[in-house]
Amino acid sequence: MDSSEPRSGQPAEAGRPAVTVAAAETEGETRGARFARKAHRTRLYLYLGATVTLLVFLIALVIANTGHVQVSWVFGSSSVSLVWLVLFSAILGLLLGLILAALFRWRTRAPRV
Repeated sequence: MDSSEPRSGQPAEAGRPAVTVAAAETEGETRGARFARKAHRTRLYLYLGATVTLLVFLIALVIANTGHVQVSWVFGSSSVSLVWLVLFSAILGLLLGLILAALFRWRTRAPRV
């Protein structure tokens, strides 16, 4: 292809420079950079989809578990909404998991020299 012709094979218009494939890659975005940008965008859409799915699941959980249950503690008992009990247990489990992971990572790290 002649450098005066654009990629489409049509002659260049007056006043507009023709752009070849090699020139477009050196001046602008490379093929790898374009792929990385589009892959990042795809991951963001996947995270958005997962977040929306989790929110829908959480709303369905709240709607399905509005009844009250009796919780027996060591020194007494109380009546709480089931959804709060489930959410409290999930958050407590998440926090304990994060703390244990940090503790294991700290205890098994490589010795400092």
